This record gives sequence, C-alpha cells and structure tokens, in this order.
Amino acid sequence: MDLTERQKKLLRAVIEKYIETAEAVGSETIEKEASLGVSPATIRNEMVRLTSLGYLRQPHTSAGRTPTSMGMKFFVDSLMEEKSLSLKDEVAIKEELSDDPKTFNKLLRHTAQSLANQTHSLAIATNEDDEVFASGMANILDMPEFFDIDITRTVLSLVDKVEMLGQIFDQLSPQDQIKILFGDELGVPYLEPCGFVLTRYQAPGHTGMLGIIGPNRLNYPTVIPTMRYFSHLLSEIWGE
Repeated sequence: MDLTERQKKLLRAVIEKYIETAEAVGSETIEKEASLGVSPATIRNEMVRLTSLGYLRQPHTSAGRTPTSMGMKFFVDSLMEEKSLSLKDEVAIKEELSDDPKTFNKLLRHTAQSLANQTHSLAIATNEDDEVFASGMANILDMPEFFDIDITRTVLSLVDKVEMLGQIFDQLSPQDQIKILFGDELGVPYLEPCGFVLTRYQAPGHTGMLGIIGPNRLNYPTVIPTMRYFSHLLSEIWGE
C-alpha cells in the first residue's frame, strides 16, 4: 500500500525526532513540533495506521512509537534529505588525512579515526588483506542503545572477528555505492538495535571497505554523504 502524503510527513517527523532523542515519540510531541496542520486525534489515528502497516512499533513501556527497520528503510530511500558536508569540514578532513601518509595502512588508520570523529560512531576500515582498523569505540558507549552490555560486547567483538565482519561487508554488492543494514536483518543475537552503513573504496593498488556501526537511528542524512566523501578521498589522497 502506498502511503499518503500526510502519512509520509508524519513518519518523517516521528523518525527525525527519534533520531534526535532515542526515545519513543508520542502524538503530543508531533502535534507541538511538526506543524502538520491536523488535529491530535488525526495524528493518533495515523500513527496507529502506520503501526499496523509495519512502519512504526509501540514499545511495551511507552505510549509513543519508534520506527521499525521497514520504517527506517523507507525514510532513507524516500523521505530524508541528505546534508552535504560543509566545505570547511571537507577541507579539514582532507588536510588531516593528507598529513604524510607514508603507508596505505597508516592512511587507513587515520581514516578510521577521522570517520569516527566525524560521525560520532564506531568506524571500521579494511584492506585487501582483511586487516581491520577500528576507531570510535568510546563513541557508542554514550548512546542509550549500548547501555546493554550484551549489545556492546557483541558489537565490539566484531572488530576482532574478521569472519563475522566479512559476512556483514559481503552484504554490499558490486552495484551498491552505499549499503545500509539494520541489525535485525543479520540474524545475529544482540545486533537488532544496531545500524550499519557500508561502502567500498578503490585507491591505486588498494581496495577495501569502510563501515560505520551505531544505533539503528544513525543520522543517515549526514552519515551517508560523509561516507561517500571519505571513500572518494582515500582514492584521491593515495593517488597523489
């Protein structure tokens, strides 16, 4: 079933608020902040409808709603507007990564660090030898999704388990420039609340992957263009 324009606006408002707060979003919040121009009763009815269609879910402990993976995918594919990096940020990142990269692995290590800082997430870079460079582990500890030790342990263990990490990166097909995965698609216990953004790079003499791991409410409008920029930058810097 196609969503109406009102349902699309409502879903976008719920998801943007959820990305910001990590909390279930109630109809009262949407009424006050989203300026949809409809009554509170209509908002409530539409949220119930979006829940029945599978775009939202209602946590047991809350009267509000959170997006499902289906809702987040629809948001990424059809509703969000990408926010490009500022020229200032682009220049700063390029200067940082261009600072005397004597070896490609050193460049990858700096790339992971810079990508983690830029996205406030756990960043991973791999080379063709399946070596893994990770940075930003402390970033995820500030997010409520990772207050659960089992979730955090599982995510951090990915850095050490090249085979499992490879299975995740294998989801990126040759046709994909950027791939977004949600933890509940992977069938791995405790990864359900997680989101992954994957891309590949091709630099002279080198190929590999870049990845971001965080909650499934990652700020995709900024993370996706950031990933695209880093992928391009690796090739440009090493080519020079």
